[in-house]
Amino acid sequence: MTVIVTGAAGFIGAQVAHRLLDQGETVIGVDVLTDYYDPVLKNARVNRLEARPGFTMVRLDIADAEAFIALVCTAGVKQIVHLAAQAGVRYSIDHPFAYQHANLAGHLSVLEAARRGRVDHLVYASSSSVYGDRPASDRGFKETDPVDAPVSLYAATKRADELMSISYAKLYGFPMSALRFFTVYGPWGRPDMAYFSFTRKILANEPIEIYGEGRMARDFTYIDDIVDGVLGVLDHPPSPGAHEIYNVGDNEPVGLMAMINTLESALGREAVKIMRPMQPGDVTATYADISKLHALIGYRPKVNLTEGLARFVDWYRGFYPA
Repeated sequence: MTVIVTGAAGFIGAQVAHRLLDQGETVIGVDVLTDYYDPVLKNARVNRLEARPGFTMVRLDIADAEAFIALVCTAGVKQIVHLAAQAGVRYSIDHPFAYQHANLAGHLSVLEAARRGRVDHLVYASSSSVYGDRPASDRGFKETDPVDAPVSLYAATKRADELMSISYAKLYGFPMSALRFFTVYGPWGRPDMAYFSFTRKILANEPIEIYGEGRMARDFTYIDDIVDGVLGVLDHPPSPGAHEIYNVGDNEPVGLMAMINTLESALGREAVKIMRPMQPGDVTATYADISKLHALIGYRPKVNLTEGLARFVDWYRGFYPA
């Protein structure tokens, strides 16, 4: 089967593409390779994929609806994993139209391509950010919780994607699944994420800035566990015309200071810390209830934070030698 993976030069997209190739699928990767973060890293991901049989890279902006629709229809694709987006909560404060373009116009383009190409299943990335700022209760965030109070433009666009998708599923009768990812980390990750930028600064003997004065907590989820969730859902489409939402997380929130302590141990160095107040758009905590995904595919995260950060540090030292 041929599968299109949008955002194939991105962190999650590249790893999903590799796993699909491992399973013998033919993969068309789509990405425009923006310079939101280091293009060298994005190109390195693409180079690894292009070295593998069965992979084709198409440099294309998904918001170019005519071109993307033509690609889906002519390639005879029946499954799309849509991971392309403008990421980053804080970046949305000063660059709102990047989110309009990629996350709204781009998502609508993918929906229309899926409709015209008569795909069997569209799986796409939403975000834990849609839950807004709420305390981490002892039960976690459930897919049925209210999500009508986003605190960032990024979160608002991701919720808008879900609403557009629900309407398309009902109108045109093809199945869709939304994945609310929780703080993805690991080798080949995004340099704008805290664990990645902290690693660079600690190794360079630069101070790290800790927002929320260290009181935040995140449901850090290792990349391999995320890919397990993506491909498990891809293989289990809902009924025609149905739209399902799944949390994909670790189900074990970790305080920011605890994450930093774990990272310091993996690096063998202590960070110089500067405490800062909460930034606009940030949330206090994230905590995934993963019972729905477990019921569907038996999903259970396998890599804890200590092991995951150790793997990341090993990769980082190899990719960015001192």
